[in-house]
Amino acid sequence: MGRLTTHVLDIAAGRPAPGMRIRLTSLDTGAVLGEFTTNADGRLDAPALQGEDFKIGRYELLFMAGEYFRRIGVIVGDGPDFIDEVPLRFGIKDVSQHYHVPLLVSPWAYSTYRGS
Repeated sequence: MGRLTTHVLDIAAGRPAPGMRIRLTSLDTGAVLGEFTTNADGRLDAPALQGEDFKIGRYELLFMAGEYFRRIGVIVGDGPDFIDEVPLRFGIKDVSQHYHVPLLVSPWAYSTYRGS
């Protein structure tokens, strides 16, 4: 069976990003499918989707990066930050595959790719 996982790396600090909140939404239905927080390794403790919940469709992982950088003291003060919420939209078309969606993020830039 396939599954959806993610991993967040704080590239400004050169380490995983623990404690970052992430929301998973189905873009097909608009339903919020889960809210997660990364562990000490910047990963989720379990797949965001797996089993019967892992379906063909369009999804969004919304990473609360600005909140994370404010919490660790990299960004101070009120108001919007340059990188605040990072929405990653992607499709799942083969439920037998492992879809890994990592985020490499700093307060000024981000990147993603389909990992393994």
